[in-house]
Amino acid sequence: MDWFNIVECLRETVLSVASNVGAFQGFKDPEIRLAEERFGDLQVNGVISFAKKAGMNPKILAEKLTDAFIRSDHQRYFAVEVSGPGFINFRMTSNFFINWISNNSDANKIQATASNLFKGKKIVIDYSSPNTAKQMHVGHLRSMIIGESIQRMFKFCGADVVRDNHIGDWGTQFGILLAEIKIGKINLSNLPSEEVLDLLEAIYRNGNEKAKNDSSFLERARNELVKLQAGDKENLAIWEQINRVSYQAFDDIYREMNVEFDYVLGESFYRDKVDRVYGELEESGIAEHNDGALVVFHREHERFRKQPFIIRKSDGASNYATTDLATVLYRSETFDADELIYVTDGRQQDHFNQLFRTISKWFGHFDRKIPELRHVWFGTVLGENSKAIKTRSGEAIKLKQLLDEAKRRAYDVVSEKSPDLSEEEKRKVARAVGLGAVKYADLSQNRTHDYVFSWDKMLSFDGNTAPYLLYALARIYAIFRKIKNKAILNEAVMTQLTTKEEHFLCRKIVMFPVMLAQAIDDLRPHLLCNYLYELASEFSAFYNLNRVIDEDSEVFGRRMIICSRALDILKIGLELLGLEPLEKM
Repeated sequence: MDWFNIVECLRETVLSVASNVGAFQGFKDPEIRLAEERFGDLQVNGVISFAKKAGMNPKILAEKLTDAFIRSDHQRYFAVEVSGPGFINFRMTSNFFINWISNNSDANKIQATASNLFKGKKIVIDYSSPNTAKQMHVGHLRSMIIGESIQRMFKFCGADVVRDNHIGDWGTQFGILLAEIKIGKINLSNLPSEEVLDLLEAIYRNGNEKAKNDSSFLERARNELVKLQAGDKENLAIWEQINRVSYQAFDDIYREMNVEFDYVLGESFYRDKVDRVYGELEESGIAEHNDGALVVFHREHERFRKQPFIIRKSDGASNYATTDLATVLYRSETFDADELIYVTDGRQQDHFNQLFRTISKWFGHFDRKIPELRHVWFGTVLGENSKAIKTRSGEAIKLKQLLDEAKRRAYDVVSEKSPDLSEEEKRKVARAVGLGAVKYADLSQNRTHDYVFSWDKMLSFDGNTAPYLLYALARIYAIFRKIKNKAILNEAVMTQLTTKEEHFLCRKIVMFPVMLAQAIDDLRPHLLCNYLYELASEFSAFYNLNRVIDEDSEVFGRRMIICSRALDILKIGLELLGLEPLEKM
């Protein structure tokens, strides 16, 4: 029996029992899902549809299955009852918890079992992807945090993950930058990285305003971009200098946030690969010429019927669509990707809808394997006035400044709550709490919603926050530090549960694989956040009402095992979200 995933465990059990009930010949899909808590832990719904196809009464058929279940050895693990027209509800018993916890006896075994879920699946995840010539700001936060968590969950479950940071280093902004730099004879050399990026942002702002009102400047900017994309030496030299400084600044942020990539293949990487895109789309008849540009119309779609997907502009320059098409082809052929996941803000939904439709037609025409394509989009980070979060001067808040502020505020909170910690410990804890709070505040929201950025809320030790979860973990570690005779832990045996708090905590622990699978299926990390908060809350209720270090060795051993498993799951969950677990706070 699969003692890791309770859904699969019950599926195996139901099919085993059904095979001995004559009326269930051909029954193959139990359709198991989580039940409403008042009815049970899990519910089997497939009996109703099976009975209707076979011309039988669903409730009578369900009762036959439950009768057989009660007479089998499996009733030791699940209590069962029929409700409604033929729903079958199951509750896990103490014996189930004992077997689950015994078979998943440490974090390594949990990881080993979970790694079978997506074994052999190749997934490319495209996230963060800032534009060069700019400092990262608060608007870059969500793609980086959400993408990092999703890739960690897939890796934990055994997928072969390729993390690709598709930097925007070849776009239209370079035409404006190059024009302004060359007109003003601006020298970017011998300046610190931050000053170069501040200067470039100012240059771009000025040039962008100029382009709106000066047609001759706009034409020059377009020509400079075309020259860059054609390989002009002077423009390439300036472009390389800008990117070098930008990459250095990006890497500083990624190190701070513990984010790593396997590849940084920006738009420029595909500049010699776009001709194949043009050629094949024209050859297949998928693309057509329109007002001098090469475009794709998706006439089967009501809105895109007249909204062109431009893949080559009228001046001959490539654009985001061009490089995105070349990127999908490269990832498909080079990585043999089964799935491509893009993590961007919701404003790009139309772009990816058209991109995916174009890929389907293009790859289908040439009989290529079409990878699963998924757009993980998210809402906006808002200030406490419910408007886009900005500085007082109206500019986007620099991400480095935001992270420094998070650590500073966390240091003040930690110093107040734990004055006995050494200075070194306070700094370490403040870093984990501050950065963890920023990450968790984002991840705990349904990603498709906007959310309000509130320092007080995210750094609170109450409620669904990073400090609350990190403290819960540190609290369990503290229990283990109190035990002087460590040999007792090795001799501990999982025995029958005797209190409702033990039962509720064990129930929440064994739900981990189900909630992880759901978070991955929906690509919504907030489902994992909600689960971890509920787990920490159940642990708190258990710890407050049950003496762990008990004089009764059987009770002591059982409760230490339960604490150990809660610690394993909480630690794994925090790491999957990109938070740094703490043993002491």
